[in-house]
Amino acid sequence: MRIAARAVALASAVLLTAGGATLAVAPTASAVTTPSRCQYEWNTPHNAKTTTAVNLRTGPSTSYTSTGILAKGTGFTHYCIAYPSGNNWAWGKVTSGANAGKWGWVYYNYLTL
Repeated sequence: MRIAARAVALASAVLLTAGGATLAVAPTASAVTTPSRCQYEWNTPHNAKTTTAVNLRTGPSTSYTSTGILAKGTGFTHYCIAYPSGNNWAWGKVTSGANAGKWGWVYYNYLTL
């Protein structure tokens, strides 16, 4: 227990010395690592909106689990696409709405720039 208490004290001291919460920084777009399923990565992320209600999925196909429904007009920034079986899927981050901050796959035909 003494070791754990010392570790917490040391970590707290380091955070306070370095400016506290300023250490927590969001990654830049260039720091985003695209999944291996991506077959084409955009030079710059594309900001889009959904054209209808659509599932946010764990992979580029309807066989993958839905992690939420994106309502029509939800912001979605996509970084790459995959096209299994001739269907285009975009991978990216939800930027507005109830699922803001989640990452996943959206059927590309339901996105508009």
